[in-house]
Amino acid sequence: MKRIVCFGPGPMFKGGIANYNTALAKSLDVNPDHEVHIVSWTQQYPAIIPRDFVDRSSKSSFLEGTNIEVTYLTNYNNPRSWRQTVNAIKKLNPDKVILQWAIAIQGLPMGWIARKLKKETQAEVIFDVHVLVQKEASVLDKRFTKYGLGIADSYIVHAYTTAKELEATFPKLVFNLTENGERPKAEGNLRNTIKLYHPVYNLFQPDPEFDKEKEKNVLGLKKHVFLFFGFIRKYKGLHNVIPAFAKVREQRDDVSLMVVGESFWKTLDNSKFSTRLKNFLFGTAKKIFLRKSDDEREYNPLALIKELGLQSDTVLVNEFVPNEEVHRYFQMSDCIVTYYLTATPSGVESLAYNFNMPVLATNVGHFPETIQHGYNGYLAEPEDIDSMAEQMMKFLEAPIDRENVKQAASRMSWENYALAIMKI
Repeated sequence: MKRIVCFGPGPMFKGGIANYNTALAKSLDVNPDHEVHIVSWTQQYPAIIPRDFVDRSSKSSFLEGTNIEVTYLTNYNNPRSWRQTVNAIKKLNPDKVILQWAIAIQGLPMGWIARKLKKETQAEVIFDVHVLVQKEASVLDKRFTKYGLGIADSYIVHAYTTAKELEATFPKLVFNLTENGERPKAEGNLRNTIKLYHPVYNLFQPDPEFDKEKEKNVLGLKKHVFLFFGFIRKYKGLHNVIPAFAKVREQRDDVSLMVVGESFWKTLDNSKFSTRLKNFLFGTAKKIFLRKSDDEREYNPLALIKELGLQSDTVLVNEFVPNEEVHRYFQMSDCIVTYYLTATPSGVESLAYNFNMPVLATNVGHFPETIQHGYNGYLAEPEDIDSMAEQMMKFLEAPIDRENVKQAASRMSWENYALAIMKI
């Protein structure tokens, strides 16, 4: 019996990393010779961050029908809970501990926990690295990243660019790159980098009874629907998607844009004193540690909808979507638009593949590794609105066969992913 701990946000949290950690645990739990545990944060970030990270909308649990136990234990702001986390994992006597890494600010508690696990257990300590070079360039990022990630035995990366960033971050280490998971034991300066992919989500399933045309009529959607889905953050480029769609709308009157997602920094009640205090403290910290241009709390691309006169052509659902409702928006749409400024493997892209949906993306980051231009999607030039509009028009004129999408995504299964992790 192999015992595996997946450390990261549990299913009570919003967002792609929580979904990912849950899906990973489920994929490992399929094997009857595995005992899988999720050890989760209770609070993932410093208390001053003015955002609600808890999913208070979904009613269903992704863990129904599994044997996975979830322990909510680790509080970023309480170092005593870090020790409790190590003790709880030690008690499980795991063979592997897989820690989800997506943001440098978590480097302090995660680095501390990883070091104790290396010293006090025999487990292989694996960091599943979603983002290494942060989209917001804090002066502390490099220090937190080196402390947080430096002690691992192995790293999972989802793009070759991330593998190169690891080598640049830790120049004194020697990295063994594997694409199938076969790897030696990490000793001395040797570390393993397992280059995989972002598996296709199987948490959200299409509803075979869903009446697409009826639902489109209810929302006033036209024949062709472009979908922007997920948290609204600057790096996701919605401020470019909307003007690009406006150019398409000038040429076609049978198109709609659907924007579905929560504005990342607008989840708390600003009338409350606690929210105003958090905003003040967070803003002060931002001024100290971030360039002014990186503070995106006032980022509001939705204003472009009115500015460009697109109100009748756009459907806006500016809120967090419960798990039970996700399928609706994908089943009503023809393609997903991910015109990101920077890109590490995207949960939204993976989610689209779950519905065999073509992806329109920018030619940045990992997208050229997963999207074959003209086969399972189209690639536009970054920060080039004309190029983005051109690819949207191309999609309308030469639609992508969804069988192509299905074929391209077939190798990105959670089963293959789990097998690679468990090779040693």
